[in-house]
Amino acid sequence: MPLPSTLVLGATGFLGRWLVLELLTLGEPVAAAVRGGPGTEHDTGLRHWLRAHGADDTALTTVAADLTRPGLGLSPDDDALLAEVRDVHNLAARYEFGLTRAQAHPANVDGALHALHWSATRPHLRRHVHLSGYRVGRDPRPVHPLPPRETAALYARLGAYEASKQLGDAAVRVTAGRLGIPLTTVNPSSVIGHSTTGEAGQYLGLAQLVRQLHRGRLPLLPGTRRTFLPVVTVDHLARFLAAVPAHDQAPVQSHTVLDPDTPLLPDLIALLATHLGVRPPRGLIPVPVVRRLPRALTGADPETLTFLSEDRYDTTSADHLATAANLTHPPVTNALRTWSTRLVADNFGTGT
Repeated sequence: MPLPSTLVLGATGFLGRWLVLELLTLGEPVAAAVRGGPGTEHDTGLRHWLRAHGADDTALTTVAADLTRPGLGLSPDDDALLAEVRDVHNLAARYEFGLTRAQAHPANVDGALHALHWSATRPHLRRHVHLSGYRVGRDPRPVHPLPPRETAALYARLGAYEASKQLGDAAVRVTAGRLGIPLTTVNPSSVIGHSTTGEAGQYLGLAQLVRQLHRGRLPLLPGTRRTFLPVVTVDHLARFLAAVPAHDQAPVQSHTVLDPDTPLLPDLIALLATHLGVRPPRGLIPVPVVRRLPRALTGADPETLTFLSEDRYDTTSADHLATAANLTHPPVTNALRTWSTRLVADNFGTGT
């Protein structure tokens, strides 16, 4: 079996497994970083999922890695096994709301840098691809390291998840430039399920709104008539990520990936209410008002409110790459309906 040409960090996560599936389908020998390494439940669980989705996993190598440690915590044997890796996809992150800084920073900032520094040791490196965050990376002159007082203020204002993703994005962009590492950061919008099956596996963000809607707990929708919460299907994003190393040539490149045909949030929620046969919200409530109300009353996680904006995003570079790679977004309204049906069928991931 050939040595892996691609390493996927975060391979057992929601998006990581879809990327591994796409790469194997394309015939790429892939290494997947899994907790504990070969033979563990994480390894067998990933392989079972891949086989269930039609993949041949004989070209898949699994290694034990820990992003919170320098060198990814790889054993000398595993590091040697990855000697031919030319593309590194870092999709590993701690994605939760309500985290503390001490929980988020090691994975989302330190881990991002550890992955980048490890990539710099690969003699055949073609591209390091860093999955960044929604509404992240828009500063044309990122600063790293940020002074301690400014770092603390960022965590206090945004919450640990979004702050750590912003800091991690700045860290890799600044450090890649210093080290001369070819870097692409990919900033996806809200990722929904597979366009054909609706399969999700992630139930934060917009899925929480759909859950409230389905259960009759969304009497008022936060935002305005112009609030735009764009989406991208997980299968389109996986195909996009797989195409990045072969198409990006600039030393440092950034892409914002979203479906521009996503309905405005009030229209999106109305669409899903009709599809699910439930009552839509009676009206809108401004986000600043929601922030002042008790969470027990609104049901809104304060950290999610920063994503509700009327902003629009420049997708020019992502559109060019998609055209070059012959990628098109699947019809978004169909994908939203299919995803919401699957969310309900899966009971929003609660298992009850």
